[in-house]
Amino acid sequence: MDEVAAFAQLPFKEVDIAIPEVFVGGLLGSMLIFLFSGWACSAVGRTAQEVVTEVRRQFIERPGIMDYKEKPDYGRCVAIVASASLREMIKPGALAILSPMAVGIIFRILGHATGQPLLGAKVVASMLMFATVTGILMALFLNTSGGAWDNAKKYIETGALGGKGSEAHKAAITGDTVGDPFKDTAGPSIHVLIKMLATITLVMAPIFL
Repeated sequence: MDEVAAFAQLPFKEVDIAIPEVFVGGLLGSMLIFLFSGWACSAVGRTAQEVVTEVRRQFIERPGIMDYKEKPDYGRCVAIVASASLREMIKPGALAILSPMAVGIIFRILGHATGQPLLGAKVVASMLMFATVTGILMALFLNTSGGAWDNAKKYIETGALGGKGSEAHKAAITGDTVGDPFKDTAGPSIHVLIKMLATITLVMAPIFL
């Protein structure tokens, strides 16, 4: 807000969410977090399916793997995961970069048309504030719940609640399958998303005026 005020030579002391356009910007900021998280979890699912397909192929083509007579091609699985990690982050990364720019430019045009010179900056500031608050809570939820599911599975594997092979263990594996992308992908990525949104907003502030 200080940077925008200095650059625009206009006072910018508050972000009033009672203004409908500013409130819409906040809603978009909160929605951004959920969309990003969904895309991150979906990316893990797609990549895991590629690995499953590759492992099945190796089991069929190299039956000796099952009784340790042949070594699996570990490199192929590593290559799948490495390439997918880059490919699958293009869309979420573009969302983080383009969404504040698009919102700022659209509301800047609307602001000039309605006699509100700083509307674009106010809407983007609201978007950043809401995204930060929602992102912190969402990251805490994803990290904590994912870790809880993982720990539940490990606890059962120590022999509790029937141990390995029990119905509780099967349920815990299902939970951990969801928990891994929560705690290892979506949760940590939101911290990066918040930082990126703040950086993009600050760097691109002049185009919102």
